[in-house]
Amino acid sequence: MPTYSAVDVVTAKRDCRELTGEQIDWVVGAYTRGEVAEEQMAALAMAILLNGMDGRETARWTQAMIDSGERLELGDVGRPLVDKHSTGGVGDKITLPLAPLVAACGAAVPQLSGRGLGHTGGTLDKLESIPGWRASLSVEEITAQLASIGAVICATTPALAPADRKLYALRDVTGTVESVPLIASSIMSKKIAEGTGGLVLDVKVGTGAFMKTRARAGELADAMTAIGAAHGLPTTALLTDMSRPLGRAVGNALEVAESVEVLRGGGPADVVELTVALAREMLALAGITGVDPARVLAAGEAYPVWEAMIAAQGGDPSAALPVARHVETVVAERDGVFTGADALAVGTAAWRLGAGRARKEDAVQAAAGVRLLVEPGDPVKPGTPLAELHTDTPDRIPSARAALEGAALLITNDPGDRVARTLVLDTLRPA
Repeated sequence: MPTYSAVDVVTAKRDCRELTGEQIDWVVGAYTRGEVAEEQMAALAMAILLNGMDGRETARWTQAMIDSGERLELGDVGRPLVDKHSTGGVGDKITLPLAPLVAACGAAVPQLSGRGLGHTGGTLDKLESIPGWRASLSVEEITAQLASIGAVICATTPALAPADRKLYALRDVTGTVESVPLIASSIMSKKIAEGTGGLVLDVKVGTGAFMKTRARAGELADAMTAIGAAHGLPTTALLTDMSRPLGRAVGNALEVAESVEVLRGGGPADVVELTVALAREMLALAGITGVDPARVLAAGEAYPVWEAMIAAQGGDPSAALPVARHVETVVAERDGVFTGADALAVGTAAWRLGAGRARKEDAVQAAAGVRLLVEPGDPVKPGTPLAELHTDTPDRIPSARAALEGAALLITNDPGDRVARTLVLDTLRPA
């Protein structure tokens, strides 16, 4: 591969010029090897944030990220492979019931997941609240579990797209996280390297999402589906509402308990609705017809798959989940109708209670979080319990309460349209 000047690559993008494929290959590879300085890649990331990359550049950048490491060679596990990725939200526990459900319907789900940061929760943090469960598996363990059970949720392997891990850390401290081409290539490089046969994207929109507006979420969904098409990976994207939390539980063990309710045929209606909607798209990409995931979920037929999946990774699915040492209730202060909780406010409260982390190296409390006690449309009066705050450190309660002040838990005498909620806002399917 020819050697380029990092300064020339930076100035090309600074001056709004397209990067050649060779320039992209070189700069991503050289940065991964430590031959491009952090400040040079920071400057390039900022130039990309400000001036963008077109579809060709983004697809090539994604390929260079994939080529920085190894691909996951899963081989034939006896079922079609299909995966899902969410851009993150509040109470977004959907992976937990979804993977067993899709496996119960006949596909194999290699769900390589991450940890939470800030107000958005992480799938691995949730599952680590289950006694004994482990996130790190070898490729051989992943393959065996997919063949025998059909579902695995685990941490990504270190060899998968190492350029992404290094670049993400840099973007996090240089104000360049918001770049759509860099977000899209970060997500898609790992999913393509994972070796799945189809991918469904859950792109969140709203106050509790990374993308606050439908236009920005649509831009990201378009970029990721285009990358999927360029790399031969059938990719469907759903734009889904994240103006309110999903379900009633926000926090690690709290969300596991709610997921188990869903897997047993109950649980909040919105969690069930989105789980089934995503399952249908995954089954369509896997080529599985004649199976109704709504029926399978309602009948509790996915729950044995959950038990087997947790047990295979060292967890005890029947063990009691951690319980917070301190629980405090937030009550209504006036008469009216509860019309919904703001996702960002509830996520921030859960984070302040200990459910999330400010830095990647921070620990989380398994039992911390927020549990909503009322549904949109419920009448309330002064003293009606609205939410519970769960934490092991009661000195965190005041800051969590502060996050829920104002209109975070909205009570009105004129609920209007705020009670109604459309979960799936749009769907982009492969041509």
